[in-house]
Formats: sequence, C-alpha cells, structure tokens
Amino acid sequence: MTALAETLAGRLEGLDYARVETLLDTQGFAPLPVLLEPEECDALAALYTDESRFRSRIDMSRFRFGVGEYKYFAAPLPTIVRTLREKLYAGLAPSANRWMARLDRGGVGSRLQIFQSAAQSTQTTPDPLPYPATLDEFLARCHRAGQQRPTPLLLSYAAGGYNCLHQDIYGDLAFPLQAVFALNRAGVDYQGGEFLLVEQRPRAQSRGHALRIEQGAGIVFATRERPVAGTRGDYRATMRHGVSTITQGSRMTLGIIFHDAR
Repeated sequence: MTALAETLAGRLEGLDYARVETLLDTQGFAPLPVLLEPEECDALAALYTDESRFRSRIDMSRFRFGVGEYKYFAAPLPTIVRTLREKLYAGLAPSANRWMARLDRGGVGSRLQIFQSAAQSTQTTPDPLPYPATLDEFLARCHRAGQQRPTPLLLSYAAGGYNCLHQDIYGDLAFPLQAVFALNRAGVDYQGGEFLLVEQRPRAQSRGHALRIEQGAGIVFATRERPVAGTRGDYRATMRHGVSTITQGSRMTLGIIFHDAR
C-alpha cells in the first residue's frame, strides 16, 4: 500500500459508522466529513483531461440526462478512488445487509430475491449474506454475473449545467448505497449546484433534500431504495438523486459506485 493509500485508509477507518448507519436509517443519506485534502481534490480533478484514465465519456445533453458530462474511470483505478471504494464498502456492508434483511422481513423483498438469484448463480457455495465483507468478494460476484466494467466516475458541470433525477443501476447486482465527493469549493468555485435527493414513499407525495457539499467532504446515500419503518412493518421508499443548476463557475465531483457495470 502506498503512503497516500495508507493515509486515506486511516481517515476512512476513523469514520463513525454507527452515526452514518443511524442517519441512513432515518433519512436515507448521511454526510461524510472532509476526507480529501484540497491538493488531493485538485489532483483528481486534473485527471479529467487525461483520456487514458477513463473508459467512456457521456455527454448528458445527448441522452437528455441533463447538461454536463461525466467520465467513467478505466481499470486500474487511481489510488484515491480505489482506496475510497474499498474502505467505504467495508464500512457500509453491514448496513447494506441489514437493509436487505429488513426489506425481506417486511414482505417487500423482491429485490433481495432477484439479487440472491443472480449472486448465487455465480458461486458454488451460496453466501447467506447478500453483500460479502470485502469489495473484492463483491466485485468477483459482479464479474461472474457479466458486470465487469468499473463505475467510479468524475462528473463535470459548467454554468447552466445540471443533472436530472436518476438512479445508478447497471445490472442485476447493485449495492444499495453509494457516495459522492465534492472536488470544488461551493460558493467560491461555483454557485448553485446543490446535490439533490428525492424520496418517494407509497401513497405519499415526494420529499426532497438540497445539500451543499464542502470540498473534500461527501455524502453516502441510497442508490435505489431504502427500508422505512411503518405501522405494519418496513416498506420500500424509492430514492433518486441529481444536481441543481450551476448558476456560476464550474463544479466537479467524484462518484463512488460499488457495483460494476455490464
């Protein structure tokens, strides 16, 4: 492990995952403290012009996803990205497994059944947990299921850019949590551009959150859905995320998605 990876791993291991879990349970997202130094944010942002580091580029307006663009990293991932992905996965896997168990007990486990069917078809000895303890084990399942392309990405917006509400699902296997980190300074490098989360509960109107992320800090949030305690047990609330319009300057973020893509 490099010195950079060791330093970043130490910061990640110091996270209060009990608090993160509580916030995820109560609201479907949890802010993360500043984990990346300004020079590390700048180094990540500088990679954007190096086409050799990416496997694909998406023009959002072409697909009516919004206005802006993003690029998926190619393997091998940069040290910072790989370390964030590995350590956050390990810290979040217990919450992910507990969420899946709650949905299953609540009688809304269709996602769990689909997941288990896809995961167990790729291994000789079925694992009782939907999400194994390490990212390497989980990615091995993704790869056996045909999901072999890395999904961490950099997203870039200029003034007038935005990202429509969406979910990042790339196959049958999906981790229920993901993270985003700000690489620029809100209010200095750009104006507007709040991170948006919208939750839809059954037979209720949608609830929205508009969040500003400090440079180097992040947010962990539900990829697709989360369990919510109701009077008759847990039920599924659907989550979507996006970015409000950047009114001035430019905004770049790092997205950490744990499942790979087909």
